[in-house]
Amino acid sequence: MNIKENNLIPSSEVFVMENGDPVKKDIQEFLKNKRVVIFGLPGAYTSVCSAKHLPGYVNMFDLYKEKGIDHIICISVNDPFVMNAWGKENKVEGKILMMGDPSLNFTKAIGADVDKSGRGLGIRSNRYTMLVDDMKVIKLQEEKDTGSCEMSAAENFLELV
Repeated sequence: MNIKENNLIPSSEVFVMENGDPVKKDIQEFLKNKRVVIFGLPGAYTSVCSAKHLPGYVNMFDLYKEKGIDHIICISVNDPFVMNAWGKENKVEGKILMMGDPSLNFTKAIGADVDKSGRGLGIRSNRYTMLVDDMKVIKLQEEKDTGSCEMSAAENFLELV
């Protein structure tokens, strides 16, 4: 990743679902004057993302709130409809904001893009978690392999918040 601790999050277009429709937003809208955890992952419905990464943040939501986190954002290179459906299946409502980055605007801007074409996935995001305070990256944990979810896992990242 080319973004580092103490860097500002770049302006990037992402998508969220609002009232059943995909809406394009600048990610900075969600970060300004807020303390936020963002976790990025290779894809909705993929094995490690579905078994550990997303459920971990859903299950630990209250502990993150107790530490002063305003929002927890899950971002993937999937479209907003897929992110919304995956979020519903994982009961994220009121806990995790599901954000689609289908054109990799944010993912490429922070240097998290990885080529997984050999596995039939195309260009995806590396797995990472970051603590952002008013658009500034405070803590960043990036996995060396997208199949691993240790440093970026909810229970491990909580210790850094």
